[in-house]
This record gives sequence, C-alpha cells and structure tokens, in this order.
Amino acid sequence: MQTLLLLGSFTMMAAVILGAFGAHALKKKLTPEMLAVYQTGVLYHLIHGLGILIVGLLSDGAAAGSLAIVAGWTMFAGILLFSGSLYVLSVTGIRRLGAITPLGGVAFIAGWALLAAAIIQS
Repeated sequence: MQTLLLLGSFTMMAAVILGAFGAHALKKKLTPEMLAVYQTGVLYHLIHGLGILIVGLLSDGAAAGSLAIVAGWTMFAGILLFSGSLYVLSVTGIRRLGAITPLGGVAFIAGWALLAAAIIQS
C-alpha cells in the first residue's frame, strides 16, 4: 500500500511539473499539433497517477490486494509507455515513437480491468 501511495504521489508531482514545463517552456517551441500531443500525455499521466493513488488506498487489507497492486504497477507502466512516448514524440518529432503509445493504452486498460477484478474479488 505505502509503495503505491508513494509511487502515485511522485507520479502526480512529475505530471504537474511536466504540465507546467509544457505550458511555459514548450509553448513557444512546439507547433500547436505537437503541444496538443504533449498535453494529451500530461492528461493521461495525471489521470493514471490518480488511479495509482486510488489503487494504493484500496489495496490495503483487501482480499484481492495483490491483484490491486498489479493494477497499480500496470497503470504506472502505461504512464511510462503512453505518456512517455508522447512526451518524447512531441519534443523530438520522431514519429516512430507513436508505435509505442498504443502499448501504453493497453496497459491503462489492463490496469483498470485488474482493479475492477480486484474489487469484485474482495
């Protein structure tokens, strides 16, 4: 529980920092299209950082706690793959990185599905 709460907290902190960086430092350096890509990465980063915090709170003492913990780590993997690829894509323009993004989306979906299964089992 504590590990996921810390992970979620640091993930949220990083999302706020990256969002502010994009809004201030990148606004004049990126095209509107690439800034939108970056902002999409920040949005999903924030949502799933909150998801990790929720999982951390729900995993304490739950009968299906281990399944919930896997859900949290799967969401974190989604942040790295989905948001991370969008951050790098928007700053570098390397379009091939877009091939990684759907893997992060699948991780997000799997994380929420695992959380639902953990809730059902408990």
